[in-house]
Amino acid sequence: MKNEKPRGPLYYASYLQLDRLLGSQGMQSALHGRPAHDEMLFIIVHQAYELWFKQILWELDAVLATFRGSRVVDEELGQAALRLGRIVEIQRVLIQQVDVLETMTPLDFLDFRDDLIPASGFQSVQFRLIENELGMRRGDRIQIHDAPYTSRFSAEDATRAEASEKEPSLFDLIESWLERTPFLQFGNFDFWREYRGAVDAMLDADRASIRSNPTLTESEKATQLSGIEATARRFADLFEQPAGEGESREGTGRHFSRRALQAALLINLYRDEPILHLPFRLLALLADVERNFTTWRQRHAQMVMRMIGTRIGTGGSSGHEYLDRTAESHKVFADLSALASFFIPRSALPKLPPEVRSRMGFEFRSPR
Repeated sequence: MKNEKPRGPLYYASYLQLDRLLGSQGMQSALHGRPAHDEMLFIIVHQAYELWFKQILWELDAVLATFRGSRVVDEELGQAALRLGRIVEIQRVLIQQVDVLETMTPLDFLDFRDDLIPASGFQSVQFRLIENELGMRRGDRIQIHDAPYTSRFSAEDATRAEASEKEPSLFDLIESWLERTPFLQFGNFDFWREYRGAVDAMLDADRASIRSNPTLTESEKATQLSGIEATARRFADLFEQPAGEGESREGTGRHFSRRALQAALLINLYRDEPILHLPFRLLALLADVERNFTTWRQRHAQMVMRMIGTRIGTGGSSGHEYLDRTAESHKVFADLSALASFFIPRSALPKLPPEVRSRMGFEFRSPR
């Protein structure tokens, strides 16, 4: 056994490297001879963001490792859910930090804003790495001046971001995991035929309710019936199997493959079955992560509007408008948030055969 060198008692400030951490708030306004009081707040809040981004990446890397194999063991699935839950809690802190930043008034910000040009939060490579690890595709990003998002990075950061795009994302791995869900086929019991029958009955009841509603005008009935038909088309895409090899997602509004979406729906519909508790929790957390980043972007956009109005951002973007658009379009797991579109009442759900339910439960047999 190798002898370890004796060390003295660990000191708090040394362990946290507080000299480096607390000495890294270089105020640009002070360098220009006119220190602005609120620049210190601005720096510390954004440094805190970057520290939390580092922790999110740490958790995401562990979750990605869990799903890279061809089989995900139950214990590791539980750990992945815990880590996603931690990311959700971190996101709540990120959103709350906007409140702290908003204690700075627009005039306070203008005291040092011009000193920041062309630096911008758009250049946060860690946040772009988070987006890429979640599954954001380059073609889905809103560009600034028709330039790729990496154009604002240093050469080193651009290389890091581009390398992350080539790795399997959490979206890719979750989709593959869902496609391996074993409960999509139940022997002689055709769940999807039964479910489609229940859906058709629900849609027919909705149509009849609209047509017989005496408070609606003919025009209003036509509008609502048109909405029912749009819903019917979404269900048809969910149920219909593609002809030939592969499937096209173009025009379907889906991000997931049909099989992955079916699995996600089944997990949600039968979440009360013991074996599906944890998968349901995991999918719900993924939807929470997406919603929280959308909320954070929206809060950021509102703050920018309050601070600079319709001016161009320090990084050259359209400021509030750009941030508002990314909140709506930079989504990866939108399918999970939209699953409720395919729900039917619990009372109408197909009853699972006893042999299927027994496979989904926790069964203990005492020794004889």
